[in-house]
Amino acid sequence: MSSYNIALNFEDGVTRFVECNAGEKVLDAAFRARINLPMDCSDGVCGTCKCRAESGQYDLGDDYIEDALSDDEKNSGLVLTCQMVPQGDCVIAVPASSHACKTGQSRFAATVSKVEQHNDAAVVLELEVEATAPAFLPGQYVNIDVPGSGLHRSYSFSSAPGESRISFLIKKIPNGVMSTWLESAQPGNKVELTGPLGSFYLRAVQRPLLFLAGGTGLAPFLSMLEVLARADTQQKVHLIYGATRDLDLVQVDAIESYLEKLPNFTYSTVVASTDSAHPRKGWVTQHIPAEALNDGDVDVYLCGPPPMVDAVRKYFDDNGLKPNSFHYEKFTPNAAPGTP
Repeated sequence: MSSYNIALNFEDGVTRFVECNAGEKVLDAAFRARINLPMDCSDGVCGTCKCRAESGQYDLGDDYIEDALSDDEKNSGLVLTCQMVPQGDCVIAVPASSHACKTGQSRFAATVSKVEQHNDAAVVLELEVEATAPAFLPGQYVNIDVPGSGLHRSYSFSSAPGESRISFLIKKIPNGVMSTWLESAQPGNKVELTGPLGSFYLRAVQRPLLFLAGGTGLAPFLSMLEVLARADTQQKVHLIYGATRDLDLVQVDAIESYLEKLPNFTYSTVVASTDSAHPRKGWVTQHIPAEALNDGDVDVYLCGPPPMVDAVRKYFDDNGLKPNSFHYEKFTPNAAPGTP
């Protein structure tokens, strides 16, 4: 019997994946996984189990009443999980916290397989997961416990979902807890991780994409690009990668590889420092080509430090630019990413 992976995204940023058998309703699959999604009647009458399907194919049948789910709500992507039968992998936004649904964050263990230094700017950390490869949505992050510190730090996956070897692009912070540990970390060291977390992730691709990355905010886009390449996405994808200094432009070779792997992919790099000899200097907003905005019929994804995120938002507002959708994530050193 075939089954599908259903990602349940709770409003507190926690994501849990459940396996839904062919012909099974989402509410029942969640219950089997001991996740109590909001519900009351379970018969398509009350509407208590109403959620939003953000991607995937499914069937709602016709056994529910309009008071529980109107045609307008259905057309906007709302579903009743007590009636929703997936026909493929789906992503569902749940309007409740994970705590209220009697569930929580997943934890898993991994072993360091590689620590690669990139000048004084960043470190690529590769881990081998000890059990089942973690499920996550491209763009999400995890909390990594820093051995011996009692603290954790939050990093976006730079690898694609479904792999036992996972990777992260980590900004070097002088005297930072994780940066200090990474100076002596060796293959074979054990770490514990919690997640996946976050509402910044790649949605269903239905139009051109514009990716805007700042510094190590490149990480989630490397995950997204790999997923897009594996799906042989035909939509145009343009990435603009900005950094403060030339040395902060890391893993450009990884970006370059997608010129062959992903049809209709283009990218450019930008350096802010006036001392740089880079051909494109200044801010990311100064190097967004008009064609990449596609007259507003574009989905924009932005990940970078708060000043960059604020500058891009202001640029869009000042120029009256209204993309079809705009997803962004701010990150600051030693803090968990957060999406408003």
